[in-house]
Amino acid sequence: MLCTLKIKLMPTLEQFHALLETMKRFNQACNYISEIAFRSRTFSKTKIQRLCYYDVREKFGLSAQMTVRAIGKVSESYRLDKKTLHNFKETGAIVYDERILSFKGVEYASILTLQGRMEIPMVISRYHQGLLCGNRVRGQADLVLQNGIFYLLLVVDVPEGQPNSENGFIGVDLGIINIAVDSTGEVFSGSKVNGLRRRHAKLRAKLQKKGTKSAKRLLKKRSKKEKLFARDVNHCISKKIVEKAKALGCGIALEDLKGIRQRTEKTVKKQQRRQHSSWSFYQLRKFIEYKAAIAGVPVVLVHPKNTSRTCPVCGHVAKENRPSRDQFCCRACGYAAPADNVAAENIRRAAVNQPNAAAN
Repeated sequence: MLCTLKIKLMPTLEQFHALLETMKRFNQACNYISEIAFRSRTFSKTKIQRLCYYDVREKFGLSAQMTVRAIGKVSESYRLDKKTLHNFKETGAIVYDERILSFKGVEYASILTLQGRMEIPMVISRYHQGLLCGNRVRGQADLVLQNGIFYLLLVVDVPEGQPNSENGFIGVDLGIINIAVDSTGEVFSGSKVNGLRRRHAKLRAKLQKKGTKSAKRLLKKRSKKEKLFARDVNHCISKKIVEKAKALGCGIALEDLKGIRQRTEKTVKKQQRRQHSSWSFYQLRKFIEYKAAIAGVPVVLVHPKNTSRTCPVCGHVAKENRPSRDQFCCRACGYAAPADNVAAENIRRAAVNQPNAAAN
């Protein structure tokens, strides 16, 4: 399985300026190549290279392989849209390969710049070290600049673990008040998350109403912070769920929430639609799936229909079984429990009852 690692670089001031100058020169070359490709209606990498390879090397002072990578970046950008001229930001990503990028253990990256190769220190977490060591870096790597910090985006080929669900499945119910509840009873509360989201929503409304340039800049900045916050929360939840499933020798059963916004559009109150659709459950699912694949934990998807209205004891299904958002009380046998826990248990049972569930 291919995984992308985001590795932080810690260059000296001299190295930082060398990387920045190289990045700007590289993207200037990309814009030059793009104009030639668009004007001549030539989008094949090989044909573009025949047209301008030597001119680019002479004009921008790039190495042979860096020139090839710039041509490749332009050619790939035109695969989806050939109708408009493509322009590249001066701090756009530089595409590296094994000829112009190598590693000295897990401490340094040897990167080609306009001033020659430089060994730049890297900051790698234990998790990334485990994925990088012993796994092959595949294809290209991108050097990106984000908020004044250089990062390497590396694609590594990570072997998948042998699927193991000999002890059944853990059901996971997803929601708004509680982001996730599993069938073992653990609750991943969304109280702190929802408080922050309400605060962000109020601030966003004020800035949108103001409409000035500075307000728009702040809106963009806030949007990035919200996305990073949601991503971090989803990473933490998915990590805990996968670790628990692996320790118990279980698979993971998730609600299949594809199309949930369209299905519930008419049943959700207008004032609640923003809260209902603002959390990225698809992102959480993808995080669980890729972490589970590495850990050898099978994941199955279960349709969410009636999972919170079905009694796990007698099987009675009724809307009245859920008198409130938080509580479940069976009208047939009287069984009562938190509604999210009941849904998680029903999801677990549905996964167990699926034909060949462990093979999915």
